[in-house]
Order: sequence, then C-alpha cells, then structure tokens
Amino acid sequence: MTILDKIVEKKAIEVATAKAKVPLEELQQYPLFSRSCHPLKDSILHPERTGIIAEFKRASPSKGVINASSTVEEVVLAYQQAGASAISVLTDADFFQGSLEDLTAARKVLDIPLLRKEFIVDRYQIAEAKAYGADIILLIAACLSTDTIKDFAVYAKSLGLNILLEVHNEEELLLNIIPEIDAIGVNNRNLKDFSVDLQHSYGLVNKIPDNYIKVSESGISDPNTIKLLKSAGFNSFLIGENFMKTSDPAKAIHDFVAALS
Repeated sequence: MTILDKIVEKKAIEVATAKAKVPLEELQQYPLFSRSCHPLKDSILHPERTGIIAEFKRASPSKGVINASSTVEEVVLAYQQAGASAISVLTDADFFQGSLEDLTAARKVLDIPLLRKEFIVDRYQIAEAKAYGADIILLIAACLSTDTIKDFAVYAKSLGLNILLEVHNEEELLLNIIPEIDAIGVNNRNLKDFSVDLQHSYGLVNKIPDNYIKVSESGISDPNTIKLLKSAGFNSFLIGENFMKTSDPAKAIHDFVAALS
C-alpha cells in the first residue's frame, strides 16, 4: 500500500467513528456552521496580498515531526500579517498531528480564508469543515472518482464553502473541470512516494482554464520560484513546511515575503 492508500483507509474508519460521536444534525447546530465564508478568489487576487496559502503543519509522513513547539494562533496570525492570501491547517491526526480544534483556533484570529487541509472521503467531513470554521475544502483527485468530486463540490457549494481541487497529472485535471470548483492546485509532491518535482506545475498550468484560480502546491522554498510560477500563469502558491521547519515561522514568512518585492 502507498502512503495515500493507508491514509484513505484510516480515514474511512475515522469518519465512521466521528459520525457515531457527533451526528450531522448536531454539527449543523455548531455556531460556526451558519457563518458566511470568505471568498477565496477575492483574497488571492487582492493587490495587497501575496497569493500565498501558508500552511500550519506539525508533521508529515515523509518528514516526521516538523515543528512541535509553535502554536496555531501565533503562526497563522503572523502569516496573515505578512500578507498571506489564505491559511491552510492540517486536521489529520494520525499522519500530520493535526486536529479540528487547530482549525477553530485559527479561525478565531483570522479574517482571511481558511482551508481545512484534509483527505476528504465523505460528505460528513465537508460539514465538519464548515462547523469548525473553514472557508475552503480540499478535494484530492488521486483518491476520489469524478462523480464523487462533483457530488462533494455541489454539496460544499450548498454550504457556501470554496473548493480547491488538487491534481497531480493531466488526466486528473481533464476529468475534473467542474464549474463548482473555485481553484485548481497542482501538487508537485507525489502522494504515493512523496517525491517533489516543480515540473508538474509548469507542465499543467496552461491546461487549467483561466476561470479557475491556479495554485502551485508543495516544494516552494525560494521567493524566486514564486516569481517564475507567477510568470508561468499561477495566481497562488501553497507553502507547507518551508516556514514551519524553522524555529520561528513568523520571521520566516516575513523574510520570504520581503524578498518577493
């Protein structure tokens, strides 16, 4: 089994447990469930923001523990203050040491869009995302059929959520040009072996229709890479462990953004 297979298998068990503990009807009564979501496109294209989706991530299957000391609130607030257009928070516990509580903690201090970074395999997780404060959900083409992506996207839109579709190759992209999706991200990281290659982004950028926000994900550690990706046609850049792997993620993003100008 690949890492992705293991995560998806575990996720199905996790969702069944969550449904038994908190039924959907109860989730729908959570205070954050009825809030209006921040529009992703407006924030990404805002002239005073960078297009960066900055991520809070404690650990990963490939790197182990990345940062066990920084708190969600201090990091995501620093990201926002540095000019990030959106924030990504990992909520997977077993492989990334995240939680839904991290999502809500981030929501309390932010006024820009918040992404629940998760391996979504069930509609219930989309409702969870809304109930815990997310503005955006991630749908990963590598672990979902086209029919399921369409169903999940329509449901997410009915809740007012923004949708980021993640693809890894041209086939996944062309099968999932769905009107409900707001942004298409090209993940430069292979989820089967976790190797990284930015050529995935350069090879697909012109195949993504221009009505979608175009996001390059993973493997971005140099401000010059963002300049190159921008000139290639990307509007947005998801940066995960580059800031988190430092002892001071707040300083890391401020220095990174300063080098963009």
